[in-house]
Amino acid sequence: MATIGYAAALEQFHPNELLDYCILAEQYGFRGVMAADHFQPWVPQQGHNAYVYSWMGALGGRTGHSFGPGVTCPTFRFHPSVIAQAAATLAAMFSGRFWLGLGSGELLNENVVAGEWPDPLVRFEMLQEAVEIIQRLLSGKAVRYRGRYFKMNKVRLWTLPEKPLPIYIAATGPQTLKWAGKTCDGLITPGASHEKLRGILDNFADGARAAGKNPDNMPKLLQLHVSWAETYEEALQNAITEWPNGGMNFPKQDIRSPEDFAAMAKLVRPENFTGRVLISTDLDEHRAHLQGFLELGFDEIHIHNVGRNQSQFIKAFGEQVLSKLH
Repeated sequence: MATIGYAAALEQFHPNELLDYCILAEQYGFRGVMAADHFQPWVPQQGHNAYVYSWMGALGGRTGHSFGPGVTCPTFRFHPSVIAQAAATLAAMFSGRFWLGLGSGELLNENVVAGEWPDPLVRFEMLQEAVEIIQRLLSGKAVRYRGRYFKMNKVRLWTLPEKPLPIYIAATGPQTLKWAGKTCDGLITPGASHEKLRGILDNFADGARAAGKNPDNMPKLLQLHVSWAETYEEALQNAITEWPNGGMNFPKQDIRSPEDFAAMAKLVRPENFTGRVLISTDLDEHRAHLQGFLELGFDEIHIHNVGRNQSQFIKAFGEQVLSKLH
């Protein structure tokens, strides 16, 4: 059976409200939650920024979902050791259910600590060091680290999970993908054209094989944004109002504030969502959309319906979409 999870938009909903949606999603057949780690919403209209690690503790206690952050940047707001500690705690509390999603970050969230915002290559090198620190700490051994970007005095994690904690890397570029396949346990990537996604999966597989691993056995997670509503006008308005960033066909890692995104959102037109966010009232069209990604080789798809109509979306997809996937 395909695993279809729920993408929890903490930048869009109050944490208590979102927890209720995750409980409802489990009741209607969704399995797993990918939770956004944001210090700021994309645009002011979204209106929230709950702390994902606090919230995931409640999620684990109130549901049976597997879950993880999609994704944490362990290099600016946090020292990697702090993320290792937080992740080890969740994995110890919810054995076999928590995974750690990591990425190189976006200025929208990381500029809270001020300082320099380096170019993509430096951010990638920082991510590599951070992952090494986290992996070494998760071994349970005492670790001292002296890298180019991070330093850590000799320390160990005392509270550790019984089962190994998987680390998934969010990536789209060839270099990061190959490194992720070689070094880590799985992949997270956003929805895109089938052609682009085939290239992403191939690069990840190349890295895994170079390390003697079988990429077929490594989790590959897709985060998919859609806009479903009972009328097309509502679905379109939800995309334009609530998730205009989904119609921005350019890199967003260097944009500083929700207000900057809101200014850019004035340029977004309905056609800009084509190939990026499926806007449709037709549940069969959504089912075929999901099925196509499963056939590419993704193990899990975490769906974010961009509107405020979360309960209606969960019930409609649970009753008429998920059971028809294979």
